[in-house]
Amino acid sequence: MAVSQRVYRQRIRSTQSLKKIFRAMELIAASRIAKARGRVTAATPYTAALTRAVSAVATHSDVSHPLTTERTDTNRVAVLVATADRGMAGAYSAGVLRAGERLIEDLRAEGKDVVLYAVGRRAVSYYAFRGREVAGSWTGGSDAPTYEVATEIADTLLDAFGAPVEAGGVAELHVVYTQFVSMVSQVPRVIRMLPLEVVEGVAPAEGTRAQPLYEFEPSPEAVLDAMLPQYIRSRIYTCLLQAAASELAARQRAMQTATDNAEELIRTYTRQANQARQAEITQEISEIVSGADALAS
Repeated sequence: MAVSQRVYRQRIRSTQSLKKIFRAMELIAASRIAKARGRVTAATPYTAALTRAVSAVATHSDVSHPLTTERTDTNRVAVLVATADRGMAGAYSAGVLRAGERLIEDLRAEGKDVVLYAVGRRAVSYYAFRGREVAGSWTGGSDAPTYEVATEIADTLLDAFGAPVEAGGVAELHVVYTQFVSMVSQVPRVIRMLPLEVVEGVAPAEGTRAQPLYEFEPSPEAVLDAMLPQYIRSRIYTCLLQAAASELAARQRAMQTATDNAEELIRTYTRQANQARQAEITQEISEIVSGADALAS
């Protein structure tokens, strides 16, 4: 019994060490989630204003732009999957990867060839383990994305969308990320980003004032050339910010659950260690009584 008691004590110490790690990671995620949510909130007005501006240009001009025109010369489509760089976030990355797999299956069922782009080490390792080629990958800082990284990703995808068929051009761009709804709800989402489908502000609602008239300088073509790439960069940056906030929220929740489980495990091991100690004491008392009876007889 002494050996069993010693084993339980070792398990208690190991679990206590893990509990400290889980608790530290929970506190780190909790300290960063507020900043991540603030960045999402701060980026929303700019994205909304840019969306309205792009909608105005697309609605009040009859210009055909490459980013708003369906390509029929290729069936290649690009899929960007945004996951985490690190684990310990529950089912966050797994949910995104499952949504990406469903999208890929649907696209292949339509007879399209999928070109993968990955954000985060989890997505890179997932596709590398399965032997799938990734055309582009970005790792590091998934919980704190920067606009420079978003710009690099957007420019890479824009180049692929505008490239000729011989150079590997794609006809569509889909983005798979996790939308931050609340601290307890993060939903994997799939959006088609290219070609653009601008629907905001197409027609005024009944009972509202008429939409203003627009004049474009120097021309609608020049305005679209300047605004549409900026619009794509902003959208991708917003997706990365949403994914970062979702990752931190998922990690905080997962680490809180792990801490609670560690505490429950420590209580279980403590109870088993006490039982082993009691059994050892009982056995020693029995041996003493048996020895005394033997001497008396």
